[in-house]
Amino acid sequence: MFFIGCSDLELEPEGSVFTEKQKEELTKVAPERLQAEVNGLYSGLIKYASISDWYGSTRHYDFGYAAAGLMFDASGQDMPSENSGYNWFRNSMRYTDRTAPSEITYFLWNLFYSHMKTANDILFTIPSDTSDPLLKAYRGQALASRAFDYLHLVQIYQFTYKGHENAPAVPIVTEETTPEQAANNPRATVQQVYDLIMKDLDEAINLLEGFSRTGKEMINQNVAYGLRARANLNMEKWNEAAADAEKAMVGFSPYTIQQVSKPSFNDINATSWIWGSDVSETNDIVQSGILNFPSMICSLTGNGYSPGYAGRYINQALWKSIPTSDVRKGWWTEPVWGKDEDGEDVIVDYKTPLVDMTWTTTYNNVEYGIIDWFGWNAPYLNVKFGPYQDQYNNPTNACDLPLMRVEEMILIRAEALAMGGNTSTGKQVLENFIKTYRDPSYICPVNDAKGIQDEVWKQRRIELWGEGFSLFDVKRLKKPILRKGINYPAPFSYDLPAEAPILLWLLPEDEINTNEAIDEATNNPVIAVPSV
Repeated sequence: MFFIGCSDLELEPEGSVFTEKQKEELTKVAPERLQAEVNGLYSGLIKYASISDWYGSTRHYDFGYAAAGLMFDASGQDMPSENSGYNWFRNSMRYTDRTAPSEITYFLWNLFYSHMKTANDILFTIPSDTSDPLLKAYRGQALASRAFDYLHLVQIYQFTYKGHENAPAVPIVTEETTPEQAANNPRATVQQVYDLIMKDLDEAINLLEGFSRTGKEMINQNVAYGLRARANLNMEKWNEAAADAEKAMVGFSPYTIQQVSKPSFNDINATSWIWGSDVSETNDIVQSGILNFPSMICSLTGNGYSPGYAGRYINQALWKSIPTSDVRKGWWTEPVWGKDEDGEDVIVDYKTPLVDMTWTTTYNNVEYGIIDWFGWNAPYLNVKFGPYQDQYNNPTNACDLPLMRVEEMILIRAEALAMGGNTSTGKQVLENFIKTYRDPSYICPVNDAKGIQDEVWKQRRIELWGEGFSLFDVKRLKKPILRKGINYPAPFSYDLPAEAPILLWLLPEDEINTNEAIDEATNNPVIAVPSV
């Protein structure tokens, strides 16, 4: 467990705790140190080798929040991938990481609680009643960051809010938690965690009023509204979710059809990105070569596991449901059919209108086409995420990472309006978005609230594919996992019922060993790995 201590800011006073006067003096004499802590909120999301000391070596999924998103998506039904030892997200796909000693659950726990510790350090230092505009902005960013962490933790280690309000979630650690309290800190209920999330976001939104950020890697009021929209959606507070999503959208516009008619989603400067990680060429995850998001998901990178060793594909049934008039159908390759020597139908090639299929490169005097060079192994392979600087075969994986896009907020608003009783407006919001920005021929096929909710879910599965939302959506909507009869590797081609216990990660063994209030009996249950 990560608790707050005054020494964390390397400015410990003579006493064992800060007085209010000492806190006030600290904020005056050490603004640079506070700025460094705030910067740490964002660098912590793209941290390289965070668990290397714990594990004893560097795991190739250890590159921050984007890896967590891939773990979530691998655990669902929309991102099939190879059953290969080179697939660093295979354990999440086959659910073998749902144990207390699992390195994956330790990685997830460490990712969010370490990030939260940075937020708590800042909150410990800045008085809640500060009137200084800069300190208010720092405090607002820290509160929203902590809410971001808990919003993930509560969904990783428990089922959705509705119907599970009193279920055990995760321990709550704030800037006021002492080491003694952290050592005996039981799992708070889902309701208690959401109460803190909402309290933090309410204050953050107030503190960030008028704050003008210098880069979209920073949290501003739009981002805080977007995070609260997500929380309200989970709690089925429909009117509040719709209102927050609308406020989060102000100043942003979706990718146009033309902009997503090529591999994209790699540049924080896109008008649709409300919040993202700004990744530089000198960042450790880039300098590592292949321990980064593009290495694992981009099918056009010149340096990575994807696609030759572990491609990321879409659920073929979902892909087939996308109309040909929808530009997003080209975000994944389609099979080209021919006949084998016996006259049987076989896949002979792959294609997509988004990629220049005439591209070639020469190596050792041999010319290679795009499929052979990059190792495209099967149809339905994603080309949604473009390579760095949109340059095919670029070995530098310095692509930025989307954390919140305006398209997500539009879809939240459409669902929330419909479920909140305003079905016609919700349907219109959905139709306007899809027709204007994705498929000019689109007509929402349903009129009732539940039907619109399911249609929005389908659009989320397509639009937000690969961005870490799919598992949480399945849990929120209490949907089954359906993998049979589609393009999953045979050992993982099984279905799971809604709220299958295997979907929950277990709290890590290290937490059990250091927190007296948590043991095997109070952890999530150990469930046998599913089989065909």
